[in-house]
Amino acid sequence: MDNSPSAKAVDVGEAPPETKNYNNTYKENNNNREEGEAVLSVERLFEGKEVPKWKDQLTIRAFVVSLFLGVLFSFIVMKLNLTTGIIPSLNVSAGLLGFFFVKTWTKFIEKSGLLRQPFTRQENTVIQTCIVAASGIAFSGGFGNYLLGMSDRVANQIIEDRNAENIKNPSLGWMIGFLFIVSFIGLFSVVPLRKIMIIDYKLTYPSGTATAHLINSFHTPEGAKLAKKQVRALGKFFSFSFLWGFFQWFFTAGDDCGFRNFPTFGIKALQNTFFFDFSATYVGVGMICPHIINVSVLLGAIISWGLMWPLIEAKKGDWYSADLEPKSLHGLQGYKVFIAIAMILGDGAYNFLMVLGRTIFSLIHQHRKDDAARLSFANDSSVSFDDQTRIKLFLKDQIPIWLAALGYIALATISTVTVPHIFSPLKWYHVLVLYIFAPILAFCNAYGAGLTDWSLVTNYGKLAIFTIGAWAGANHGGVLAGLAASGVMMNIVSTASDLMQDFKTGYLTLASPRSMFISQVMGTAMGCVISPCVFWIFFKAFKNVGVIGSEYPAPNALVFRNMAILGVEGLSHLPKNCLKLCAGFFAAAILINALRDLSGKKVARFIPLPMAMAIPFYIGSYFAIDMFIGTVILFVWERLDLVNARAFSPAVASGMICGDGIWTLPASILALAGVHPPICMKFLSRSTNDRVDKFLGG
Repeated sequence: MDNSPSAKAVDVGEAPPETKNYNNTYKENNNNREEGEAVLSVERLFEGKEVPKWKDQLTIRAFVVSLFLGVLFSFIVMKLNLTTGIIPSLNVSAGLLGFFFVKTWTKFIEKSGLLRQPFTRQENTVIQTCIVAASGIAFSGGFGNYLLGMSDRVANQIIEDRNAENIKNPSLGWMIGFLFIVSFIGLFSVVPLRKIMIIDYKLTYPSGTATAHLINSFHTPEGAKLAKKQVRALGKFFSFSFLWGFFQWFFTAGDDCGFRNFPTFGIKALQNTFFFDFSATYVGVGMICPHIINVSVLLGAIISWGLMWPLIEAKKGDWYSADLEPKSLHGLQGYKVFIAIAMILGDGAYNFLMVLGRTIFSLIHQHRKDDAARLSFANDSSVSFDDQTRIKLFLKDQIPIWLAALGYIALATISTVTVPHIFSPLKWYHVLVLYIFAPILAFCNAYGAGLTDWSLVTNYGKLAIFTIGAWAGANHGGVLAGLAASGVMMNIVSTASDLMQDFKTGYLTLASPRSMFISQVMGTAMGCVISPCVFWIFFKAFKNVGVIGSEYPAPNALVFRNMAILGVEGLSHLPKNCLKLCAGFFAAAILINALRDLSGKKVARFIPLPMAMAIPFYIGSYFAIDMFIGTVILFVWERLDLVNARAFSPAVASGMICGDGIWTLPASILALAGVHPPICMKFLSRSTNDRVDKFLGG
């Protein structure tokens, strides 16, 4: 799953009251203190509990729960992917719900005297890993970007590009086959590096670390009590959000009907996409994402839809022909798409180079250290009790390097032969080159995520779009080749980064690397079937999926296709003065990022993020209003009760996202069955309403 700033928004913050005893126990059990400094020992809390063997961590109940929650989270991620493309971290929800389901089941079995194996934190880690791996395919599978960008629904929105050889419509068969071919290779690419990344280099992997601390706390008495309260809060808001989605459905009997077109700030503002659409999903997303993300999105909406697009539209007839179709890239649509792309590329280029630079600098610095001291790290008497325990178990269940190398070579060979049969413009030598360089890029992404918690998955995908698309050429299906190449690359670097995050979580919860690897493989296999099926339900039930301005616009699909066109055909699609504006926004994205890095933390937290600002440029402003309301709710809650806000806001937000997201399943079934809403709620201006009344009266 994308771990850009917009996708990681979990702030552990101050411990809630129920965990204070847990933290006090850390201090009481600590036997590794230096003068003036207390080191908290987690493993002494669990010292009396036996760690299950790696095979015992992989239980049938774990995979049954993972399958159920994998379907649930796939619907959520798919809806987010097909609406705005902003996907928050759902790791907390996955760990929390996994704990709740299995804990409830084991308590029931225990009362009957039939419980054979207690529920452990290692099994909880396996469940969380499997769920995130399964639902992660809903993002890396490209259903909201490169894969949908191949379809004629997206191609038909670009007047200048309707070449049949650059179009491939979704089909359940080839999507599942393609994902099975490309989704497992990344798992083998970084397995040999797990000891170097986790033990030798001691990379942080903030999301993996935060998830591990959460799971560890669940399996203490105080943490279990808090988890019950969090699940209760999640359940309440899940029910509210689901019922609210059901209620709204009754008023959507036609185009532009329902609450999602409520003119909150007036009809004119509605026409410029400034309105609150009553989406529980994006209010929840706003509560999970950091405040600066939400403010950045709103700022981008104001700059684009509030200022720029009205001003450029006033230049119709001068900057671009007044006779052009609205979808033409030579008109206003071109400014919207290409200026957004310029900002995204500027932000991506800066962060790619910064993370790459930090990675190279860190590697050079690491290798300058004394190798003997680094290799004897596990036996160092200064190493804490926690690390000694974790290192011993982490190195116990080795995954043979020969197995990883053989697996990578075998899967790469199969993929090199089969992928060109799925996408004919993509030749075998294109795929081979991708797999030669993929391990290097997978390592860079996994290492960068360990340093910064940023996974630059989409940036590597864009790199493949431009290089392979240009190589294939405009006359040989270069657009389709570039999009397919981006899919191959994104799946490799995404799964590699996710696996290393899971290894960090497993290291901190004493889960075996073997169980982590197998859990990731099982989750990936589930996702390769679940995600295409979920997407297929959306695609068949809602005929406007991928159409800008619809309920499910999948905006990144249009952006990815236009990037492919830009890479193949150059700048010929840009309207007048668009290149100058693109250059300005590209430079502005780099400058803003540099300013954030050069400023201190106190100043940087007030500087917006260009990537987040770019999103509403081509989607609209409505979701920015939703997210801003979510961030205001959280801000006020934190001011009134910081402890409970930090403890329960992720559960409340996840409940809102989950309830609204899962409502799409019955809504899709109703649409497929031909059951339509009975009412159209539409808002008209006074003058339009008078004309309608006269027409009906006449």
